[in-house]
Formats: sequence, C-alpha cells, structure tokens
Amino acid sequence: MRRIITLTAIVSLSWTLSGCFNDDDATLPEPTPPPAPTPTAELRVTHAAPDAPAVNIYANDAVLAGLENVDYQVSSELLSVDAGTYDVRVEAIVPGGNLDVIAAELTLEADTRYDVLAIDTVAEGVEPLVVPSSVAAVPAGNARVQIVHAAPNAPTVDIYVTAPDALLADEQPVATAAFRDFTAALEVPAGDYRVRITPAGAMTVVYDSGTLELTDGLDVMAAAVQNIQAGESPVALLLAGPSGAAIVADANTPAEVRVVHGISDAPAVDVIANNAVTLVDGLAFPMKTDYLAVEPADYLLDVVADADNSVIAIDDAPVTLQKGGIYTAIANSSLASADLDLLIDMPRSVATEAKVRIVHASPSAGAVDIYVTADGAIDNVDPAFSNVPYNTADLAETGYVSLAPGDYVVTVTPTGTKTAALETSTLMLEGGEIYTAIAVDGTEPGIPVQLIGLDGLAN
Repeated sequence: MRRIITLTAIVSLSWTLSGCFNDDDATLPEPTPPPAPTPTAELRVTHAAPDAPAVNIYANDAVLAGLENVDYQVSSELLSVDAGTYDVRVEAIVPGGNLDVIAAELTLEADTRYDVLAIDTVAEGVEPLVVPSSVAAVPAGNARVQIVHAAPNAPTVDIYVTAPDALLADEQPVATAAFRDFTAALEVPAGDYRVRITPAGAMTVVYDSGTLELTDGLDVMAAAVQNIQAGESPVALLLAGPSGAAIVADANTPAEVRVVHGISDAPAVDVIANNAVTLVDGLAFPMKTDYLAVEPADYLLDVVADADNSVIAIDDAPVTLQKGGIYTAIANSSLASADLDLLIDMPRSVATEAKVRIVHASPSAGAVDIYVTADGAIDNVDPAFSNVPYNTADLAETGYVSLAPGDYVVTVTPTGTKTAALETSTLMLEGGEIYTAIAVDGTEPGIPVQLIGLDGLAN
C-alpha cells in the first residue's frame, strides 16, 4: 500500500514580510514513520489420516487460503501468514452434513516454518501434529530434509538415508522413529540418495525409495504415510515442498489388476498377456478373479476360449498398467463383438461413509436410469444417475459415490421409465466399505440384466 503523507505547516501571519521570514520559532512537524512490517510465519497443511474423508480447513472461522476438499496424501502450498494465534478447525466432508474433527489453538511464531499434519485414524481420533522448522535458506550445494513418521499402521522404525548402492548392513539409521516422531531438519550435500525403512532393530526392508535425487536447494518435509497404492509396502513417502506434495512409492511397487468375465454367451476363458503369459485360466461367466500383481508395463491382452485357445474372443487389446495402479479389466458385450475395458480402481476406504460404484456393462439394456433409495420406491423420486449409456469405447460408470451408512435398494430402469429391469434386495452399506456392482446381460429369458458384485458386494 502506498501511503501519502501531507505535511501541513501552520504559519503565523504577520503584517510585515520580514516578520514572516525572520521567525526563528516556526518549525515543521516530524513526518509520520511508516508502520513496521507485520511479522510472518510459514505454514503448510497435510492430510495424512488414511481413513478420513476429504476436509475443509478454517482459521479464525474463515477458510484458510482456499483449503477446501483437501483429500488424503495432499499438502497445501507453503503459505506465508501473519504470526500470531489462530483458532484452527478441520471440517470433515461427510454425507448428510459435515462434521468438525479437529478444533485447536495454533500459535505461529515469526520467522518459523510449521508443517501441520492431520494424522491417525478415525477410530483413534484424528489429531494435528505440528512440526516446526527453520525458514533459513538452504546453503548452496545442499538439500534439506525433515523426516516425519505419520503412518499409524507402521511400528517404530529405523530410517536409513544412504548412497543408492550402499549395503544396508554397513549403514546406521539417521533416525529411529515411532508414530508421531519427527527429526530436526537434516542438511546433506545435493546428490542421489536412497531411503530405506525397516522395523526398529531389524534389517527387513519394508520401504525402499530406490534412487532419489535431492537437488541443490531442495527443502522438503518427508513424511512416511500409509500406502494406498498397489503392493505390499505398508508406507509410501510423501515429499512436501513449496508448491505441494508428491508421493514416492516403494521402488518394487507392482500394478494390480483383477479380471471380470461379463460376457453372458461366452464360455470359460483364459487371459493371455503378450501372446506368452497366461494371467487368468478358466474364468467362467459371471466370475471374477482376485487382484493379481503384475509388472507395470504396456500389454496386449488376448481373451480366448479356455477349452481351445485358438478360439479368440478378444485379440491384442492394448492395456497400460502403471506402477502402483489398481485396475479392473471387464470382458463385456457379446461373444460376437467382445470388448475389454479397463477401469481405474480407488480402493481407499473412508470410515465415515460407504463408497458405491455402479458400472454399466449390459449392451441389451441400452441407456438406463439408476435409482438408489432406502426402500426401492421410485415412483416419486428422480434417478441418482440418469440416461447412463452402454458405451462400446469406454464403459460408463458412476464413479465412487459417497453414501451415509445405512440400508439401500438399487433399481435400474430403461431411461425415462419406472419399469425395473433390475432391483436389488436391501443392501446394508457400512462405513469404511467399498461396493462395486457391474450390470451385465442375464443368461436366462426374462432376466435381461444381472449384477456382478465386487468388493463389499462380492459373494
């Protein structure tokens, strides 16, 4: 803000000019000095509670720096805020009305950086973890890392930061940390490093970053958080920098894919990758596999008759499976025009809600309306999803819909009608569960559509 200072001189009038010019007592007032700058602190907020919903973050009853709908494993930018004391409130976004899950008074001192992490589980009580550090510039040629144990599913651990090719047995951990512990900021020469985590006192590696470049001037918080991607590692590494966070998965993280046989007039099938590897053997309609761990890569998938692999229903369907990705592959349509579609799964459960996803893979049903009601009565209600088509290119789906735990009935009708093509029995949906239903063609006359249940609906 530019301040304009007006100087007003009060001059005594005199009948003589000499009286004005020779008045030794006439003085100008001192100019008003500009106000001192307001002391500031730096603040970064991270959602690290693995089963908690997305949240809104308030400070003194106003949304803090646009932090709305902040989901798990997301960090804000590094914010410059006035030093002082704030009433901080974290509001969980839940079906039926939001709930306050954290209310705390936070004092931010000048020239200090604060990482505030929402940690722990809903059952144990989500709470803030405040991690202070310095705002001083990183010395030239160095990188700075502050390590936080923010994974409630992990025990006390040893954390190693070594050269990429170092033998773990020859190294000492930089820290032994229990859940909620954090280190001071560690300054190391810029270069390539490798982060490995083991249970305290053991040599069994439960997380391995692989080669990790720490660039000149890098200044990050590195939080071990609960892993929600594919693979067996219980944790992933969240690196929070000035503009947000990135997740570094375990170097050995695979992709995971499950296969659904959704072609009602097709026999049992095999799924063969790159004309060489049998991923699935003898899968009959309407069955599905468990998740299979596979190497992340581009694949060409064949779906062939189990009894005679020369009978090919789907030939060289291109599929890309990314590191850490979790997928459902659905063979659908009819035997004469079989198709393979790949859906991206997001199986993180949220304790405060049931997540429901419905997939339209029934070509005979055409476009449909989908109702989700408490009792199955649809005459006087609008569909939750209207005019959902059967697509030959990409299957239409609802995405994951958050519902309050309770009893529900799913009804599917031809678009614009109230005539049920499919109606479920009462489904008891629980908080913390995920439910996936795939609508496919039926196998019997008079039953045009049936559901294949996955996740919490699996038989």
